[in-house]
Amino acid sequence: MNISSVASAFPKHRYTQETLTAAFKAYWGPEVAASVPLEKIHSRVGVATRHLAYPVERYASIESFGEANNLWIAAAMDLGQQAISSALARSGVAVSDLGAIFFVSISGISSPSIEARLVNRMGLPTNIKRVPVFGLGCVGGAAGIARAADYVKAYPDQVAVVLSVELCSLTIQRDDLSIANLIASGLFGDGAAAVLVSGANRAATGPSVLATKSIFYPDSEQVMGWDISDKGFRIVLSADVPRVVYKYLARDVDAFLGEHGLGRADIATWVIHTGGPKVLEATAESLQLPDAALSVSWRCLSETGNLSSASVLCVLEQFMLNERPAQGKFGLLAAMGPGFCSELVLLRW
Repeated sequence: MNISSVASAFPKHRYTQETLTAAFKAYWGPEVAASVPLEKIHSRVGVATRHLAYPVERYASIESFGEANNLWIAAAMDLGQQAISSALARSGVAVSDLGAIFFVSISGISSPSIEARLVNRMGLPTNIKRVPVFGLGCVGGAAGIARAADYVKAYPDQVAVVLSVELCSLTIQRDDLSIANLIASGLFGDGAAAVLVSGANRAATGPSVLATKSIFYPDSEQVMGWDISDKGFRIVLSADVPRVVYKYLARDVDAFLGEHGLGRADIATWVIHTGGPKVLEATAESLQLPDAALSVSWRCLSETGNLSSASVLCVLEQFMLNERPAQGKFGLLAAMGPGFCSELVLLRW
């Protein structure tokens, strides 16, 4: 099983963090802005620029969850098509070769789901196996690769595509002035990514997927997720996230690598989800990694923000395009998300 290609896609509307901070202050109004330390919060999340699905001035006129969700559907289809088309072009895989599509997102909903709409728009095979997945959040990109690897292990002649589209800007709540929402307004961005996972009987030049592991942490539902109401998605983002990372990640990584006769010193590339500064710091500290080990994740965080399920895929893209290690080296792709849970993918370049 190999990752044949990865391709990201971003909206054309890109803004500096300072521009978006000013826009949010206007969005919440002068009285609220005067009592909320928004500049301080936004300056600490490690983000310099982000993309938005729509021009920043469009958001103030969105009046309902239904309107926001319809905007999500329209933009998700455009970005999803761009990401899949780019991934196919980079790999030389034809649309007709796709046997399954795994669609992951947590920032909007639709039925028919986005991948079904793309079957019509892109002319994907009418017998393609569709697996839309909602609710995994930041762990979704890693889990999508793992489930696609499961699929091509059973069907080694086929290619599966994992598509993640996250338009986090369309979930911000006007009447939510919680610290979690204020952090989210500075941390999360919009974007998409597609990954092609090829079966063992197909030629591919990307890293092999050697093994995957899913770990669920019981009784941790309130660490991260959504509270969903008629107003849309209200973020649940606990201060416990870095503590959970620090408590469990090294233990689970060591156990997973040990199952394959490996240790941390054998890993040349750490493909880590860009959860935010505290998450990346907890990851580095718990795994005892040098600063350079997570430099790609830090750079992606600065340039695009946290893209939820798409983030780790964008980090993987940077390794494949610009930071590819020597052939035969091992890599670990990892993300954590609502559940609370983690997903680990062992790669060999």
